[in-house]
Amino acid sequence: MVRRNRPKHLSGPDLERFLQAAEGMHRSIVSPLISPQCDHYRSMQALHERLLRTVREVTGKEVEFIRWHATGTVKPATDPA
Repeated sequence: MVRRNRPKHLSGPDLERFLQAAEGMHRSIVSPLISPQCDHYRSMQALHERLLRTVREVTGKEVEFIRWHATGTVKPATDPA
């Protein structure tokens, strides 16, 4: 019987699949337009915050769908003159 040590972190195709799944979850959380006063909204916000933290912990960096949603830097306006 052969024993193999499992990797200690995601890399390559596994990391890409994780990011795709996280982006899908992100989109499903932020797309419903429901009242901010309801319990479902607050629960979904808590889930979304944890998802963003987890992606940062796993990848060690911000990813595109997170920056686009709320936390990225704003590009300065260009002067058309």
